[in-house]
This record gives sequence, C-alpha cells and structure tokens, in this order.
Amino acid sequence: MRDALDATPYDALLLLSFGGPEGPDDVVPFLENVTRGRGIPKERLKEVGQHYFLFGGVSPINDQNRALLDALRKDFADHGLGLPVYWGNRNWAPYLTDTLREMVADGHRRVLVLATSAYASYSGCRQYRENLAESLATLEAEGLELPRIDKLRHYFNHPGFLEPMIDGVIASLAELPEDVRDGAHIAFSTHSIPNASADTSGPVEGHGEGGAYVAQHLEVSRLIADAVQERTGVDHPWRLVYQSRSGAPHIPWLEPDICDHLEERHASGVPAVVIAPIGFVSDHMEVLYDLDTEAKAKAEELGLPMRRSATVGDDPRFAAAVRDLVLERAAVERGQEVTPCALGALGAGHDVCPVGCCPTRAAKPAAAGVDSPYA
Repeated sequence: MRDALDATPYDALLLLSFGGPEGPDDVVPFLENVTRGRGIPKERLKEVGQHYFLFGGVSPINDQNRALLDALRKDFADHGLGLPVYWGNRNWAPYLTDTLREMVADGHRRVLVLATSAYASYSGCRQYRENLAESLATLEAEGLELPRIDKLRHYFNHPGFLEPMIDGVIASLAELPEDVRDGAHIAFSTHSIPNASADTSGPVEGHGEGGAYVAQHLEVSRLIADAVQERTGVDHPWRLVYQSRSGAPHIPWLEPDICDHLEERHASGVPAVVIAPIGFVSDHMEVLYDLDTEAKAKAEELGLPMRRSATVGDDPRFAAAVRDLVLERAAVERGQEVTPCALGALGAGHDVCPVGCCPTRAAKPAAAGVDSPYA
C-alpha cells in the first residue's frame, strides 16, 4: 500500500451503489425505480419482488453498504487520510442526486467515486457513469456549482479484493467433509448478462466474445484457484458460471447457469462443490436468493455437498485497497509517476473510460469518462 497520504486534488470520496428495499412497502417502488422506462406492470413487479418478500422485504445491500462505509471511514482515519466518505444509491435512498447535492453544500468540488462493482460492463460501470451525469444535470438545472467527478478504476485484480475471496474459498473447502474435500470442484459465480453486452464490455479494442467482462472474471477465477492450490497443495478443478438471469428467453445470456452446472458436475461424479460468488462485492439479495436458497436447494436435491464462500464485504483488506486506489488516482491527477497495484496478466485497467467503452443501444451522457459533458 502507498505511503504518501495525499488525496489532493480530491476532497471527498463517494461510495456509489445499487440500493435496495428496507421493508415490504419499499419493494414495488424500488423495482419501479430499477425498471423505469420499460413499461412493466405493477402486478408483474409484485411477482418479481417475491425474492425480497421471502426475506421480509429487506435487501441486505444497504446494511452492507453502511458497514463498508464505516470500514472505509475507519481505515482512512486510522491511517491519517482526511478524506470524507459519502454514500449514494442508484435506485433507493440515499439517492445519488441527494447525496451529490449534500456534497456540494458541504463545499466539495473534486469527488472521486467508488462503485460497488469490480468489473467492466454496462450495468457495472457505464450505467453508473450515466447516473452521475443525470444527477449533475439536475444540480446544474438547480443553479448549483458542479463538482468535477472521477471514478476509480476497476479493482477486480487488486490484492485487497482478491485476498478475502481466496481465504473464503479455503475456509469453505475446510468445512466440507474430509472424504470429499480434495475432490471438490470450485464454481466461480457472477451475474449473467446478455452475450451482446458482454461482447462489448470494456474498451473498444477489447470487444469480442465475452469482452472484458468475461476476461476479467476468468482472470479472477484463475488467480484464486492458483492461490488455493499453492496454499492447500490441492489442484481443484473450477469453472466460471453465471446466475441471476432476468432477460427474455429468446435473447442469449452468458451460461452455464449455476443450477444447471451443479446438475452437470454431479452427473460427472464430482463429490462436492464450493460456490465462490466472485462477481459480487457483498452478500446482497442475488447471493442470498440465487445461491443460498436456489443453488443450495439444488445441491441438497442432488445429494451434493456444497458450501458457499464469503464475499469481500467490509473486510479491512478491501477498505485498505480502496485507500490505495484513492492515493494512486490522486497521484496520477497530480502528474506523478505511479505503479498501479494489480495481480495477474491483465494488469491495471484504465483510469478514465474511453469513448465506446461498455456501450448501450440507447446511449446517454455519462460522467467520469473521456466523453463526459462534465469534464
């Protein structure tokens, strides 16, 4: 980690996340926010919301973000980094626009953003940049002085993100019965997205089958599997799998689905499985339902011993990694030579999203990029 605790020119960090309902009455309004513009009837949203109602209408993501917020503030304070940390969401309170308005009122004019998505994709990067641009347009219409906003680079291969997941997989393997432990298969799971979105994820020069989204997840899977082998002495077979598909059946999405994969692995004679949700920063609803409920039920149906490893959450090593990323980006902005901290063959990603990065058919203005109208 870096020694110089100088965040100049930045005067605040914004934790930017998805948001989630915090009670039964919040579920449908929350889903209306998520699906705004798609014309989905309220009755259909009530059906979709059943996952939330199983857990009392409460998504764990907001509490997890509060815990991460506390961890970041503690780490910064413990290391003498005087950078205030705020929190705003895309789809639920505290809303992004309200948080930015608060930050402007507090006098902040150079804001660095940490999105709770480690990988390149439209929904995990470009859409957050569009949210930022939309909020800035609102503040501009209100006559407020706009802050300049930059976004931290993708951190999928930072050791502070990887190490907690490596430990989680090793701990889950240790929880399996001894007679099946060494033969256990590791299923590295992430959110499925349409093939077309994956193919165009990341910078234009990297577009192709799976794009940056698949390449980055495969790199993380390999790095974790290699570390597990080095530390346990056992070479566990693994595969990248997908979950949480939500699109129309005729549109190709990334596969295999986790439950289909469990069936296939069981049929092939695998004695046990560890599911590692590498695509998620914390144990939010898609982890609790798609893995801890649906995938767990499938494994029990098959008689397949299964453990689900931990996400990064508010692990102190992740908080320290964020501090490192902040100081790295601040040094870059000051024109200093920087050696980015990144493991594996892909290296550190871009600091500023280039034109054509993670596009969508209905392009909108996006902040924190080369093509930002608020640069």
